[in-house]
Amino acid sequence: MRIYRNPTEKEWAEICQRPHLDITQLQATVSTVLSDVRTRGDEAVKEYEERFDHAVLTSLAVTEAEIDEAESLVSEELKAAIVLAHDNIHQFHAAQKFEGQKIQTREGVTCWQKSVAIEKVGLYIPGGTAPLFSTVLMLATPAKIAGCREIVLCTPPNREGKVNPAILVAARVAGVSKIFKAGGVQAIGAMAYGTQSVPKVFKIFGPGNQYVMAAKQQVSLGEVAIDMPAGPSEVCVLADETANPTFVAADLLSQAEHGIDSQVLLISTSEEMMQQVQTEVERQLNLLPRKEIAQKALENSRMVLVSSVAEMMALSNAYAPEHLIIQTKNYDEMAAQVINAGSVFLGQYACESAGDYASGTNHTLPTHGYATAYSGVNLDSYCRKITFQHLSEEGVRQIGRAVELMAAAEQLDAHKNAMTVRLKEVNSEK
Repeated sequence: MRIYRNPTEKEWAEICQRPHLDITQLQATVSTVLSDVRTRGDEAVKEYEERFDHAVLTSLAVTEAEIDEAESLVSEELKAAIVLAHDNIHQFHAAQKFEGQKIQTREGVTCWQKSVAIEKVGLYIPGGTAPLFSTVLMLATPAKIAGCREIVLCTPPNREGKVNPAILVAARVAGVSKIFKAGGVQAIGAMAYGTQSVPKVFKIFGPGNQYVMAAKQQVSLGEVAIDMPAGPSEVCVLADETANPTFVAADLLSQAEHGIDSQVLLISTSEEMMQQVQTEVERQLNLLPRKEIAQKALENSRMVLVSSVAEMMALSNAYAPEHLIIQTKNYDEMAAQVINAGSVFLGQYACESAGDYASGTNHTLPTHGYATAYSGVNLDSYCRKITFQHLSEEGVRQIGRAVELMAAAEQLDAHKNAMTVRLKEVNSEK
C-alpha cells in the first residue's frame, strides 16, 4: 500500500483515483455478443455458455428438481444463516415503503404520488471465483416486497451445467420466479432483449466483471434500465488512535480479496496506528486463501496520515467510498458529517462484512466515486413514482390564468388554448 503523510489538497485527487479500467478494447466484443443474443436467442446463449463457462446445456432454465437437489447439498447451518439474513434484509427494506399523501396546492388543485412496482426485473448473480448467493437475498428480497410481478435470475453454471446450490437455496428463500443458467454478457443480453426461454425485463440489477458492466451500460442506452454504474469493490476506513489495528487490517483485506482491481483506503490521524495496521495486514494476508488476489488489490491501495479529524472526514467525502468504516472514539459525531458514501459502518464492531451478509442493509452500492450522486439498491430501486392531479372548476379558476401566461411566454399556443377553453367554460357558468 502506498503511504501518504500529511498530503496537500492538491494530492487528494491522486489519492482518490481508482484503478483505471480501459474497457475500449472489450466494447466491440460485448457489442457482438449482445447482437448475437438479440438475433438468435437461446441458441446464442448456449453457445457462449459452452465457450466461456465450458458448460454444454440442453436447457437454460433451472428446474424445481435441481432446486430440491440444491437444498440437500446445503448444510442446515448455512440454510439457517440464509434465513436469518433474509429476515433482517426483509425487515430493513419493508420499513422503506412509500406512503403518498394528497396535497392541495390551491383550492381545487389536488396532487399526489403513487408508488408502483416495476413489473419485470432481472437479477444478475456472479458465480465465478466467488458465487455471491448473498446478492440473491440483497436483490430479490426488496423486489418481492415492492411487488415486482416477475423476478428473473441469471447466473453462470459450472462445467457440469449446475448452479451453485447456495444460490438456488437463497433464490427459493427470497421468492425468485425464474432462474436461468447464463452468465456474462450473454445473460445481460438475454434479460435485456428476451429469448425463447428468458423473459425480457424492464430493469437489470447486480454486480459483475468488466464485461458484465460494459454490457449493462450498452443495453441501458436504449433497451432496459439498470441499477447503477458500478465498478470494483472498495472500502475506506477512518481510524484514530483508539481503533483496533487487527480489526482495521481485517476490514481492509475483506475488500481487497474481492478482486485484483479492488481498492482499500485507510485514513488516520495516528502514525502509530498506521504502522500497527501495516504489520497486521502483512500478517493476515499470509493466512488468506485468496492471498494473491488481495495482494494485487493492495498495490492499488493507500494509507494516508492526516493532521486532524476534520481533514480525515473531508478526504473521505472527497473519495466518496462504496463502504465507509469509522473506527474513532467520536464516530457518532463523524457520522453526522458524512456526505458521500454508499454504506457506513460505525464503531469497532460494525465490520463491513455485517452489511455484506446479515445486518439487513443492502450491499449493492455505488462504487468508483458514484456515491456522490447515486444511492445503493433500496426498495425505491424497484418502484416508479406515478404522479396524479385533479382540478375542479375552482382549480381552473385558481391557476388557469398563470398557465395561459406561462404557455404564451414559451410560444406554445396549443398549451395555452387547452387551458383557455376550460377557463371560458367555468367562467361562463358563474
